[in-house]
Amino acid sequence: MSWKQLSEPFRYEKILQAEDLKKTVKTEKKRAADSRSTLKRVWQLLMQEKGLFYVVLFLVVCSSALSLLGPLTIGKIIDDYIVAMELDGLAGILILLICIYAGYSLTMWLQAYFMIGIAQKTVLHMRSKLFSQFHKLPISFFDRRRHGELMSRVTNDIENVSSTLNSSVIQVLSSTLTIIGTVSVLLWLSPLLAVITFTIVPLMFYGMKWITKRTNILFKRQQSNLGELNGLIQESISGLTIVKAFSQEDYVYEQFSSKSEKLKNTGFWAFIYSGMIPKVMNVLNNASFAIIAGIGGFFALKGWITIGVIVVFVEFSRQFTRPLNDLANQFNTMLSAIAGAERVFEILDLAEEAYDEKDKQDLINIRGDVSFQNVSFSYNGESSTVSNVTFSVKQGESIALVGATGAGKTTIINLLSRFYDYDSGEILIDGKKMSDYTRESIRKHMAFVLQESFLFQGSIRENIRYGRLNASDEEIVEAAKQANAHSFIELMPDGYDTILSNGGNSLSQGQKQLISIARAMLAKPSILILDEATSNIDTITELHIQEALGRLMEGRTSFIIAHRLNTIREANQIIVLENGRIIEIGTHRELAASNGYYAELIKAGLE
Repeated sequence: MSWKQLSEPFRYEKILQAEDLKKTVKTEKKRAADSRSTLKRVWQLLMQEKGLFYVVLFLVVCSSALSLLGPLTIGKIIDDYIVAMELDGLAGILILLICIYAGYSLTMWLQAYFMIGIAQKTVLHMRSKLFSQFHKLPISFFDRRRHGELMSRVTNDIENVSSTLNSSVIQVLSSTLTIIGTVSVLLWLSPLLAVITFTIVPLMFYGMKWITKRTNILFKRQQSNLGELNGLIQESISGLTIVKAFSQEDYVYEQFSSKSEKLKNTGFWAFIYSGMIPKVMNVLNNASFAIIAGIGGFFALKGWITIGVIVVFVEFSRQFTRPLNDLANQFNTMLSAIAGAERVFEILDLAEEAYDEKDKQDLINIRGDVSFQNVSFSYNGESSTVSNVTFSVKQGESIALVGATGAGKTTIINLLSRFYDYDSGEILIDGKKMSDYTRESIRKHMAFVLQESFLFQGSIRENIRYGRLNASDEEIVEAAKQANAHSFIELMPDGYDTILSNGGNSLSQGQKQLISIARAMLAKPSILILDEATSNIDTITELHIQEALGRLMEGRTSFIIAHRLNTIREANQIIVLENGRIIEIGTHRELAASNGYYAELIKAGLE
């Protein structure tokens, strides 16, 4: 092995700079308060299994008591039987010693058994709440976050919490009780030797404070870097076709290498610092043992204490420092878990999409009349994305939204779907203010057929049933027939029970859209959203889709976004948008004859 390979770890870039440690008192207090708040919330989750936790606590007390009885019994055996050369009763006390250590092992196993059960239930609750919260957050939240980074919170961060709850909680409780019991016994056996033993404590705590101040920063940074790396990996895999199409493999790999290098350096220094704790503790422990052995031997020669007391004292001093070591080791695990829990609670504390809907009604039955009245909206609170948009559409009519990219077409659909709330104006459904009703009840009357038809992992039957979960198999087949999807589904290996994976990559784009239309057909919506529903497909498949869409749109209020003229030619109204404003509105014939912006779009290649 070359010197370069041996010295590789020492050539890592030092990422923890002096300024990282120069925190104000206010910042330090805030971080401590945040950690206490996080621990309090985790504790509240643990207390949902209060009964079992009290059983664990009782077992911890029992195991700690038995761990104290063992050395005391050994000391008694040495002084009363071995030194005194007395054999009467030795067998009985040896049996007692065996029972003590057997009981200790049993209580340790039982407390671990019950604590793992509590931990798994707690983690299940956290994971379920986080997953549920993701589905309650507004679309705007996901527009600003990398999906891989969010996935890291559900997996890596919660796994860190799980590992800590499985072992660290018991270890901390047990170590704390053992320290209290050991201190009491040491003071009882020999106050002077006890004081000498305790001199190691300030050194231990000073060393821990110096190290943990650094590990706390580094573990948080490591979790953040891991989330960024996961986000890049998820994004690059999802967009692999684009990466290859533009020959950007090297560029993506450079990004991956850069983020991996950051994670490597952060992880290296985090574990370097955290690994120092047990090493420092071991040095102090061994020094303590040497001092106790020397001074204890001197006391024994003077006749101030017995040999049995020295043996017991050495054993108890080890029991005193061992839980301190355990607490120090668990502290690193706790720091990592706290960092993970903070990232989980950060999401749980975000305002849900329906946070303001407690006083709103459910929209029960609607015809499908829709009216926008001077609606304006801005994504960033500054420049308007749509401004003073006004139009009306009657039940059963179709309205097409046309305009260049960024004109505001998708924004209008997002406002109608209440993925975002408009800043001013009003949207009416059947003459009623949409803002008076809950988002969920509004969306139940809508169905979407999008350009990128998303299919879930599962059977074709399950994907169609997603439109209405209580639909029968007969209704699913009928919806597929109406959507012109039945014939190709029947040719699949398992028909409607064919399992789709990876978003239905085994299907063509047209087949996926036909399944999406069947799903929308099954939902029986009053309002239909068609967002680029016939883009990126061949002519024959488009004819099948147009026929299916005709059936789907019949009698329903339909909003269409498209770049192709044959998709919107028959719309009752066409709204032409530019920079978020309506500049033209009318039928295809009227707008084509007006020689306005719509006519220019046709000439520019809309068709």
